[in-house]
Amino acid sequence: MIAAIKPAGSNTRGLLAYLYGPGRHDEHLDPHLVTGYAMLAMPDPGRDENSTLTQLARHLDEPVRLRNDEFGKPVLDHVWHCPVRAAPEDRNLSDAEWAEVAQRIVSAASIAPEGDDLACRWIAVRHADDHIHILATTVREDGRRPKLHGSGIRVGDACRQIEKDYGLRQLKKGDGTGARRPTQAEMHKAARLGWEQTSPEWLQGRIREAIPHASTVEELLAYLDASGVEIKGRRGPSGDLLGYAAGRPGDLADNGEQIFHAGGRIAPDLSLPKLRARLEGIVPEEYPSARRDRATTPWHQATEALDALHTDMSDDAHAQAHIAALGELIEATAQRAPVDLRHELRAAGAAFARAQRSQIRAENRAANDLRRAARDIVFTATGPDGSALAALVAAMLWATRLAGRWHEAKGHAHQADAARATVQHLQVAADKLLAPVLTELMARRPDEAARRTLARDVRAALPADGDRILSDTSWPALAALLSDAEARGHQPHQLLTEAAARRELATARQPARVLLTRIQHTARNPTPNRRAEAARLRSAAARGGGQQPFFAQPPVTPARLPNRPRR
Repeated sequence: MIAAIKPAGSNTRGLLAYLYGPGRHDEHLDPHLVTGYAMLAMPDPGRDENSTLTQLARHLDEPVRLRNDEFGKPVLDHVWHCPVRAAPEDRNLSDAEWAEVAQRIVSAASIAPEGDDLACRWIAVRHADDHIHILATTVREDGRRPKLHGSGIRVGDACRQIEKDYGLRQLKKGDGTGARRPTQAEMHKAARLGWEQTSPEWLQGRIREAIPHASTVEELLAYLDASGVEIKGRRGPSGDLLGYAAGRPGDLADNGEQIFHAGGRIAPDLSLPKLRARLEGIVPEEYPSARRDRATTPWHQATEALDALHTDMSDDAHAQAHIAALGELIEATAQRAPVDLRHELRAAGAAFARAQRSQIRAENRAANDLRRAARDIVFTATGPDGSALAALVAAMLWATRLAGRWHEAKGHAHQADAARATVQHLQVAADKLLAPVLTELMARRPDEAARRTLARDVRAALPADGDRILSDTSWPALAALLSDAEARGHQPHQLLTEAAARRELATARQPARVLLTRIQHTARNPTPNRRAEAARLRSAAARGGGQQPFFAQPPVTPARLPNRPRR
């Protein structure tokens, strides 16, 4: 059940005309009162042909008129409006049940606390099976104004309890970090103009896409302005930026002026202070060339940064920073990934936006490496090779699961749901990346004797997970990869140990696939191993040649050893 408190209005008669009218988009059927303040004295234009909307409006506005006459200063924001809607799958409540729901909500909102005879005047109108509208005038009978601060949270808590009491679909409790829901006017305008998203939703996507491209808020706003987003900054006398608002091109008011939305209204984490803390908290590198020497491409840098994520999740402030930076990395990867993967990766980034926000304050400097990797990716001149992108998507998939488990442990229900939705999109992208690799490796699976030898390596290196790995449907492909890596000079036991050390396998649904992606990433370069190379050459000669592994480079021919003197 959702209770959406609308911005305060000033026209009681106008709102009543809508509630009792035919409806602008949804048809209104049998509009009538189900309950209200001093119900016996309340005229109902829906059921009494002698009652009018004007009479009802005057009845509700009486305390407002008396206050205005006494103080001489008119109250202009006195109309409180709250639609209350049940879920589509919920049963239809009776009028009596909706009446009780309305009474509990106005009590929670402090419109009409239980037992308060001097509370505000209010009514609940029903004109559809699945929802009611509560209208109140926010001047009490004693002339005071009700204390409505925090009413949204209190009403939300009341709705969660109502859902339990009536056996309705139970929604998760909000924590104040969710983005504002689009208004009906915004949704209808988007439909009328043929837009798939409302303006705030569209702007949120554009701003998140721009974040990896900027290191300061000024750079971010300049990038948005250059990409076609309308930007309006608010500056102090010194020229310092104090706030900003963004507008969607073509989103105009009735007078033809551009409509702007404040950053904090677009999403809580896109306000100027939050963006400034994220973008300008990165510590400049003293020796950036050293990092580039350790990892040749930004894709590998990002994977290595994610590999270390689990070590810093015990500190809540650090964990929140890493989760926010993970969202930036997903967005950056989506921008530079091949076209056939961008849809899923963009959907993953959009879903993860909710998981990036919580009430825990982030220590943004803790996520320096992850944010640098995201920026390096969007600025890199070349796209990723298949193995590097597969490793990165697999690492993002694991990191997202880790973020979801952290949110669950902290009781962040909405963020945990968002992480699970992100996992689904990343899993599709990972499967698409790995499908041709698995097909090629399965066609070159080693013979039974070689697989038995490699199975012993698996059990020796990973005794706790050996049985699950060997029973995984991807085990033959992993065996082929290990065989190729051994032929290039690597030790299978060492590769397995190193790959497993980068992330735990207990929660992996397909541990062989996890190891395959990791080993594909780490076994890129040959290690001198003359015996393994000789064995590979003999095996290839016996088969009459063979395909090179998908990650392999031309084999390194071992140098001839000098003759050793005999003893």
